[in-house]
Amino acid sequence: MSSIALALYNERYYKQLENYNLPEEMVHFTDSPLPAIHKSKQDQERFPVVIVYDEVPVGFFVLHGWNGVQTYSDNKQALLVRGFSIDSGYQGNGIATKSMQLLPRFVKEYFPGKDEILLAVNHKNRQAQHVYMKSGFIDKGKRIMGPKGELHLYHLDITL
Repeated sequence: MSSIALALYNERYYKQLENYNLPEEMVHFTDSPLPAIHKSKQDQERFPVVIVYDEVPVGFFVLHGWNGVQTYSDNKQALLVRGFSIDSGYQGNGIATKSMQLLPRFVKEYFPGKDEILLAVNHKNRQAQHVYMKSGFIDKGKRIMGPKGELHLYHLDITL
C-alpha cells in the first residue's frame, strides 16, 4: 500500500526536487519548490515542507509564520500555507487532499502552540479550492487582492 507523509525539508530532497514539474496551468498560481527553498533560507519564519509518496518527494509547500500571516490575520498563533503544489506526474491520485488532511497533526507536532492554519487561494484556482474545502478548510468570505488577482482566505482551526 502506498504511503503519504509530510516531512520538514532537508538537503537530501534537493536533487529530487530539481526535477519537479508543475503543469502549465499551475505555474500561474504557485512557485516551484527550489525558489521557495531559497526564500526560506533568507527568512527564518519560512519552513519548507515536502510531501513524500512512497519515500519520493512529490509535493511541496511552505509554512510561514507571523511575517506571512499578518497580511491575512491578526492571529499570531497561526501559520500560513504558501506555494502548495503536487508534481504533475503524481496529480490525480488524492495526494493533495491526503497531505492537507495530515497537516493539522504535523503542525501540532512541529509547531506546538499554533492553533490555526491559513491559506490564500486564487479565485480562479477552483481545483485547489476544492481540495482545501474537502480537507476541512473553511472559507469565511474574506477576500484580498494579491499580485495575481483576488485571493480567497481559507481557515483551519486546529485547537481540537
